[in-house]
Amino acid sequence: MIGPPGSGKSMVAKRIPTILPSPTLDESLEILSIHSAAGQTLCGNGAHVFGRRPVRSPHHTISDVGLLGGGTIPGPGEISLAHHGVLFLDELPEFKRSALEVLRQPLEDGHVTISRSAGKVTLPCSFMLVAAMNPCPCGYLGDTRHECRCSPAQIQRYRARISGPLLDRIDLHIEAPALSINELRQEKPAESSTDIRARVQAARERQLARFAGTRTTSNARMTHAQIRANCVIDSSLGDLLQQAMEQLSLSARAYDRILKVARTIADLASSDRIEAPHLLEAIQYRSLDRNLFY
Repeated sequence: MIGPPGSGKSMVAKRIPTILPSPTLDESLEILSIHSAAGQTLCGNGAHVFGRRPVRSPHHTISDVGLLGGGTIPGPGEISLAHHGVLFLDELPEFKRSALEVLRQPLEDGHVTISRSAGKVTLPCSFMLVAAMNPCPCGYLGDTRHECRCSPAQIQRYRARISGPLLDRIDLHIEAPALSINELRQEKPAESSTDIRARVQAARERQLARFAGTRTTSNARMTHAQIRANCVIDSSLGDLLQQAMEQLSLSARAYDRILKVARTIADLASSDRIEAPHLLEAIQYRSLDRNLFY
């Protein structure tokens, strides 16, 4: 999520856990095992609550070992403690470049292998990465009500802290514009988290039924073969996707991720097939790939 200060990026990130489906029994046991390996109990401060998805929000000063895991005796880091849950990184460019780069392989594989002199351990880390950042160091680039004080060189250095390969592994890029006072004063109730969660739960149940008998539990973890089997689009949609790929100069990885997102949007709409609106919405979420960072 990219937007100026006060646009609600952190608030949205904190609401995401309230709309996630409840973990299955197997997922809950995996979560509990990881937290137990980290020395956390069910009754300690900051302890994981059984039956809920974990939410981790490390500070941007965290070390590579704290994020990835390790130590003299290899133990789980923040990405493993967020297994089957949410890892929220606020002020993404403020994290050390080395710490961000270690996320690339775990995001792709869903597990991380740590090797130390005391031994080697492989830990699961299938988490949802949620990140927030400002468009520039001062935060007001493109804001009509505030003047940006940053030079082009400062803006370029700020954006360059996030590498293209890492950005390529993030499925959704959302602009979060600042709200006006009139919008903040509106009293019309929006859709509740309970209603959204019911829709998300129904979509997740469709996915569990789709992948029954396999180790895959969600569209995000589909293998290449599963993408080809479950994300079928007709020739006209294929031409549309090819045109978008060429115009936005997207990678082959982005191609598969667009299909996964389109399949998920179709699931939320209770559609058996990926239709044009689903694919167009999925493509829209990749538009910041090149427009903002290159």
